[in-house]
Amino acid sequence: MYASTSSSKQGTTEIVFFDIETNVPNKAGQRFWVLEFGAILVCPQNLVELETYSTLIRPGDLSVVALRSGRSDGITQETVAKAPLFEEVADKIFSILNGRVWAGHNIRRFDCVRIKEAFAEIGRPAPTPVGIMDSLGVLTGKFGRRAGNMKMATLASYFNLGQQKHRSLEDVRMNLEVLKNCATVLFLEANLPGVLNGNWPGSSTITTRSRSNGKLPFREETSRKSAPTTASNCSRRAVPYDSRGSLGKMTESVQNLLCRAQRNQPLNNILKHSHSLLR
Repeated sequence: MYASTSSSKQGTTEIVFFDIETNVPNKAGQRFWVLEFGAILVCPQNLVELETYSTLIRPGDLSVVALRSGRSDGITQETVAKAPLFEEVADKIFSILNGRVWAGHNIRRFDCVRIKEAFAEIGRPAPTPVGIMDSLGVLTGKFGRRAGNMKMATLASYFNLGQQKHRSLEDVRMNLEVLKNCATVLFLEANLPGVLNGNWPGSSTITTRSRSNGKLPFREETSRKSAPTTASNCSRRAVPYDSRGSLGKMTESVQNLLCRAQRNQPLNNILKHSHSLLR
């Protein structure tokens, strides 16, 4: 089982991003088999990775897996031939998922259903989430279709994150990066008009170029309209960029944006525990 974390000690809900790979039924009556499971347990305060787990899974019917895969690192019969059966890893998967917030892309309609089916197949109760955060629903509602069809591969391409591997753990990490990039765009869209007017959230000074003194190319001017810096607004300072050009740390504004993106109780329960959802 996962080791206890500081977030659990503080009473906040742990978030587990997960993804499964399955066969693709191509015959009438053919069922789905889980072929791989991957998960990343993250701190709800800042999405720092705490633990990871992934495993290939051998289906009860090996013939449902292709002999060759159209992807260079895809799952084949040879890949899963010596992997454990689902019942052999069910305890581990249950301990990872049960009682935590489930997060992922399109998990509500696919991954969650497949997990329940797999546990029902071995006659065991399925793990239960305390909430589900499906990034497909969140981003479709707020990010729109500017990136295309909102599939993970399309979103990754939009942000130049490379090709989707269609392997569980790699896809989970890609999901996290897509969320961070989307949140950055939403954050800037919400705050850029204010920035252009000199009203960056939490900032009481504006740096401007001085034309009157060649020895001092820059000076700081205090805006009369800006509130004085206090302990309460220090945490909402201007967010620096890292060397790759993405926001180094997201502020509480991002959390509020995503809350408004999909107004349902499970999502609100997830986000209310976080000081900063993305970083």
